[in-house]
Amino acid sequence: MNATDMLQRISESFGSTASVKSVFGEPIRADGRTVVPIAKIAYGFGGGAGTGRAGANPDRQGEGGGGGGGVRAVPAGALEITDHGTRFIPFIDVRSVSLAFAAGMVLGRLTLARRRS
Repeated sequence: MNATDMLQRISESFGSTASVKSVFGEPIRADGRTVVPIAKIAYGFGGGAGTGRAGANPDRQGEGGGGGGGVRAVPAGALEITDHGTRFIPFIDVRSVSLAFAAGMVLGRLTLARRRS
């Protein structure tokens, strides 16, 4: 299999999973409300190949290649649909908020330390 064929197979594999259902989950209906879960989806893939001399023998030709990819899905929030309207309810990423808080504390302490010096 050459590099072009390999990249084609990888992209077809990821392309078949990229759908609306990957981002929007199945709607849930209860008490006059419809809730639609929403996710952030990120795809990435790559590959490469090469040819060249195989070892010290100039008559032997070598060929190699490889590839891979990944998918990341993170809950983003939900749409709440009622008779009164539709609203987006974001899910808060606790790690991001915690990191921002910690960074603010460190910067605050550094600023105070500079003012006292």
